[in-house]
Amino acid sequence: MVGLKVFVRLRMSAHDAHYAGELVDGARMLALFGDLATELLIRLDGDEGLFRAYESVEFLAPVYAGDYVEATAELVRIGRTSRQMRFEARKVISNVRAPGVPASAADVLVEPVVVCRAIGTCVTPEDCKRTVPALYAPGLPAATELSAIVTPPPSALAEVIVTAAIVGAEVTREQTPYLPITPVEIGVEAAKCQAAGAAVIHLHVREDDGRSTQSADRFAAAIEEIRKRSDVIVQLTTGGAVGMSIDERADCLRCQPEMATLNCGTLNFGNDVFVNTRPDIERLAGKIRASGAIAELECYEVGHVEEALRLHAKGAVASPLHFQFVLGVPGGIGATEANLRFMASLMPAEATWGVAAVGRHQKPMTELAMRLGGHVRVGLEDNVYLERGVLAEGSAPLVAQAVAFARSLDRPVASAARARTLLGIGGK
Repeated sequence: MVGLKVFVRLRMSAHDAHYAGELVDGARMLALFGDLATELLIRLDGDEGLFRAYESVEFLAPVYAGDYVEATAELVRIGRTSRQMRFEARKVISNVRAPGVPASAADVLVEPVVVCRAIGTCVTPEDCKRTVPALYAPGLPAATELSAIVTPPPSALAEVIVTAAIVGAEVTREQTPYLPITPVEIGVEAAKCQAAGAAVIHLHVREDDGRSTQSADRFAAAIEEIRKRSDVIVQLTTGGAVGMSIDERADCLRCQPEMATLNCGTLNFGNDVFVNTRPDIERLAGKIRASGAIAELECYEVGHVEEALRLHAKGAVASPLHFQFVLGVPGGIGATEANLRFMASLMPAEATWGVAAVGRHQKPMTELAMRLGGHVRVGLEDNVYLERGVLAEGSAPLVAQAVAFARSLDRPVASAARARTLLGIGGK
């Protein structure tokens, strides 16, 4: 039930106007919130309950007669009888009210305007509850507890780091002609992605015939071409190509990257098995640390998160911790909101985390990660479609799509320089 949302949209009429015959009283927004709170209580408890108090209320923009307002309420915490909720009202259509246009003129707002936010607590007395308490799912993480901050919203407190995975090990030229393979093609694509808003390039490399490789020479050639055109953070993969030894996978570290991935467990990856034994993970972590790179902790399962935290407690992985949750891989954890919320709930306070979701899951999970305060990875490695059936002309359009959504949430997009600070990368 935590995270349950309800909404209503309605037009403010002349009867709602209170000041000067046009301006709607702020109490009207609170009345909408009260109706939504009642619906949440009915859905949860089978009873209308009681509104106990608002912890905070902020009126952020005027509302006039003729405006359309959409209000939402989200359940963020459940106590024995108390239910805390987060409310938001947004203007989605605005009466024009300008000289020279009819009084009936109105505009649909491309970016809705937040007019009111609030946090409130309701109570359902024990003797009024009509549902089974066990259905409150006490095991659910209180993933929205950050919502105690009203303005700015939690997602606006942190810049979002956008990573572009531009090559990958699975996508082929047959799937998309826009896949960069040669060092020059990689360098050009990296520059396009930075111009679109990416701060990090997650990098695989291939031979000219398309075969995957961990050759340090090939990585060095690609990095040289990237550096000619941009100052992005280059994050090299040391990930689980089938049959490669740890030494082969770590060969790219001779290029002294700023970041490198560390797969934190074994995985049924499609029809293959990526084997990462605990001794091998620890050994590879040591090689990454010795190279001076920051480890990105790639987690395809909840157990991988636990393993990464164990490595940190043992000193094999240094702070600051940065996790990448890879969702939707056949054989790995599914790309669902419940899974992401739970994995995010395991994060230490000082850690950062991002999401890479595959195929059709990339766009919705990217947007969810941003709403929850995380970072994101997009690109042809994980998904080749900009929209359903529309092939992305490289990774840059996917980056631009993610950046546009971040801005709709008022989350600033981190530059490469700012991302280095956020990730604890020192002066490279």
